Amino acid sequence: MLLALKDLESLFTDKRGIQDEILFSTVSDRAAVEQPKGLFVPVNKESGKLLEAISNGAVAAIWDRDETLPHYIPTQFPVFLTNDLAEAMIDIIKFYIEKLDGETNKHMERTNFKISNKTLLNKNKQSYDIAGLLVNLTSQNNHERRG
Repeated sequence: MLLALKDLESLFTDKRGIQDEILFSTVSDRAAVEQPKGLFVPVNKESGKLLEAISNGAVAAIWDRDETLPHYIPTQFPVFLTNDLAEAMIDIIKFYIEKLDGETNKHMERTNFKISNKTLLNKNKQSYDIAGLLVNLTSQNNHERRG
């Protein structure tokens, strides 16, 4: 089960660009990582530039409401605006785990989360819970590949 653009519409009300049937194969917090059919969430300044994320496969982004959108992004490129990028990533992870709801079908395609940002895990008092959520997602994806 893949994360969909429509799923993000339920999490973020402030959006721009096309709102179409898009399924995300990847969610990443780093622009330099290959992210086919990716959702890019630049949690901090070290995340990299949106243009690099697009060139690595990002097809949508979550963006800080207080930051100016780069002029080079296509008009129809889906962007969801938020006040807190780290909290947005946490919300996406929690939503996706609820969406999976224990599904273990080894033939089911799942969204691959490529999260490397330690700041995200230390964002709030729930850091161990968030780390556990990421481990849960990773182990589900690895279980699928072994099977």
